[in-house]
Amino acid sequence: MDLENILRLSFALGFFLTMITWEFLNPRRPLIIARKQRWLINLGLALTNQLLVRFSLGAIAYFTAIYAQQQNFGLLNLLTLPNILSLFISVLVLDFAIYCQHIISHKWAWLWRLHQVHHSDLEIDATTAVRFHPLEIILSLFYKSLWILLLGINPAAVIIFEIILNGAATFNHSNINISLKLDKVLRWIIITPDMHRIHHSTIKNEMDSHYGFSISLWDRIFKTYTENPQDSQLTMKIGLKERRNPQQLAFLKLLSLPFKVSK
Repeated sequence: MDLENILRLSFALGFFLTMITWEFLNPRRPLIIARKQRWLINLGLALTNQLLVRFSLGAIAYFTAIYAQQQNFGLLNLLTLPNILSLFISVLVLDFAIYCQHIISHKWAWLWRLHQVHHSDLEIDATTAVRFHPLEIILSLFYKSLWILLLGINPAAVIIFEIILNGAATFNHSNINISLKLDKVLRWIIITPDMHRIHHSTIKNEMDSHYGFSISLWDRIFKTYTENPQDSQLTMKIGLKERRNPQQLAFLKLLSLPFKVSK
């Protein structure tokens, strides 16, 4: 296993264990559906995606960055910038790219077919962060690699960004209890769990907000920010209105979900 994967997976696993422990000790919302019923599905998708990536495209984003650097290709490689500034710009631009990707995944019907697997979870906790259809993961890798190539992003920035992205996604999907005062301060900078939970609401206009994964800047700039949900954080319904039966959300059914024709 290469260095990029070792670092990314080590940080991701450590942060995931921290969040699920926090959820157990001090949860924000009571969970109606048993963890074991959802976790087998969510973690099963995570394992499937990890194996698929490991034995196919693997570190394509990282190697794209190495190629761009070696060929002196991309915008940042044409500029003379201090390394720290180049890293900062790279991470910031990649974060914006993911914000844009997230919006497209909701607005473009073909991509929504894949992304709905993520939103079909009837609860939201740290495991929801890894609940994605394998094809969406593959497309995301190509999408990020294109940005990395065109901008000439440094390989180190790719590793840093992936660590931040994984950690942020686990954090903002988690069912942890944070004081309202602290949440109010944090959400000026980062996406908090109370913020991102609104994005998983069954109410359409709430789902169409909070597309950011790491920082809240993009949602505020582009007017996709919602302060509070229509219902309270403790009572709001999570998931999709049209998919409320847990039996319809089994592992194999989720894999085939994007290919089903809507009636």
